[in-house]
Amino acid sequence: MNYAGAFVAKLIPLLRKQWPNPRCEVNHANPLELMVGVILSAQSTDKRVNELTRALFKKYRTPQDYVDVGPAELERDIRPAGFFRSKTKSIQGACQVLVEQFGGKMPKTMEDLLELPGIGRKSANVILGAAFGIASGIVVDTHMIRLANRFQLSKSEDPVKIEEDLTAVVPKKDWIYFSQAMVLHGRYICVARKPRCFECQMVKICPFSDKVFEPPNGEEPTERKTITGVPINLRS
Repeated sequence: MNYAGAFVAKLIPLLRKQWPNPRCEVNHANPLELMVGVILSAQSTDKRVNELTRALFKKYRTPQDYVDVGPAELERDIRPAGFFRSKTKSIQGACQVLVEQFGGKMPKTMEDLLELPGIGRKSANVILGAAFGIASGIVVDTHMIRLANRFQLSKSEDPVKIEEDLTAVVPKKDWIYFSQAMVLHGRYICVARKPRCFECQMVKICPFSDKVFEPPNGEEPTERKTITGVPINLRS
């Protein structure tokens, strides 16, 4: 077994200890809501998107609802998410394709999802995994890129190559879990600046050289949760 395969075999049990029940942080009740939330989350935060979609999802319930509304009105409704003009085009374009090609239903294959404006491989993997439980690949966002490099599971910065490297060593049965847990780990523990190694379950096997073992400003490690209420199991 090569380094990456051996490391992943040690990593996943520790990851499960830190994140026993991870979940997608884009709140949604159905695949359409997840698609819209994922489009809105680009260059924004899931917290801001979740605040926005509480009202949005009451107003727009079907793909046809998004198609029928005037662009200016939808732009006003999603303005807090930023880049509202381009996101309006993506949402309305994707919903138009859903109506015209898929009978208003969200497709369940990577190939079909990539036909939707505003949906790339990362977003398609999120939708397939979180909405349908389909392991089509591994979600590679900025957090996954950082962790894959810090764990030396990939030497690339290219999301497609990183996904290839990860799917080669992570068992397919773990792809959905791995995607959700690693994204949360990068968001809350293994952050870009001053990673919180003092809270990390993987610290003893992690090859990253610039570990941070002291909490900032004398902070005491305390119980924390994600924005969706998922507990963060700290290293004891």
